[in-house]
Amino acid sequence: MAKAIVVTGAAGFIGRNIVAGLNARGFDHILLVDGLGQQNKWRNLVGLRYEDLLDPEAYLHQVLAEKAPPAEAIIHMGACSATTERDADYLVRNNYQYTRRLCEWCLRHGVRFVYASSAATYGDGSQGYNDDDAATPTLKPLNMYGYSKHMFDLWALRTGLLRQIVGLKFFNVYGPYEDHKADMRSVVHKAYGQILQTGQVQLFKSYRQDYADGEQKRDFIFVQDAVAVTLYFLEHREIGGLFNCGTGLARTWKDLVTAVFTAMGRPPNIQFIEMPEALRGKYQYFTQAETAKLRRSGYARPFTTLEDGVRDYVTNYLAAQ
Repeated sequence: MAKAIVVTGAAGFIGRNIVAGLNARGFDHILLVDGLGQQNKWRNLVGLRYEDLLDPEAYLHQVLAEKAPPAEAIIHMGACSATTERDADYLVRNNYQYTRRLCEWCLRHGVRFVYASSAATYGDGSQGYNDDDAATPTLKPLNMYGYSKHMFDLWALRTGLLRQIVGLKFFNVYGPYEDHKADMRSVVHKAYGQILQTGQVQLFKSYRQDYADGEQKRDFIFVQDAVAVTLYFLEHREIGGLFNCGTGLARTWKDLVTAVFTAMGRPPNIQFIEMPEALRGKYQYFTQAETAKLRRSGYARPFTTLEDGVRDYVTNYLAAQ
């Protein structure tokens, strides 16, 4: 039996784009693992070529019973990605234990394992954004989502398994097929809708004297770049480790929404609003991936600029819907 490439979270944002990237490279023997629910998440599967679609729990049962279909690789993007999720037990089961079971199966069967970690593991950024192994145990995530991702990173590091698998710490990814993510959509998607409805964009005020309103910074990465990094590590099985997946260049929220206005052919109109009290103590004012380790691994492709990525997203996807 031919071995499939398994993509978990395949109907989700990054997962869907990874499947499209595999299709573009000539792969269609792909096993999708995801739950579609009662929303319109299924629309993300339209146009993709794949072998089958399995429910995440059904696939886990196959793995635990040693009855999972033969695979050459698992690209594990499936997780609860809501930073506001408060059910810690659910996050441990879904983001740590599930990931660990898949990883253990891959190692038993010689299957390549590439998984999604998160820049949320870095917490408030006061310790920097260094993805070297020595820095990982010192990190202090600000929320349970970040900690659930950190748990697996720590386990893989402690057991020495990071020499054989790859984890990717995704920074602020934006791009097509995130429509289903509700409040977890990128600000590009939210801003586009706000501009259509009201002609303006609302951004949170700053509560630190060293950052003016709208000058808070993030490392925004276009989803096609996140796909390219992921598939690079799929192809280079000899490489193991935990890597940042960001551009290495922080940009302001004002830069981001200005790029959306420009792509829509409108002048910027930004209103600054109060941040909810519950978020103020957990808000990241600056994120910027250190990319030296990624570059040392041999990944040499340049990252899409913020303006080019936003223009592509707005004109070729959002405005075309």
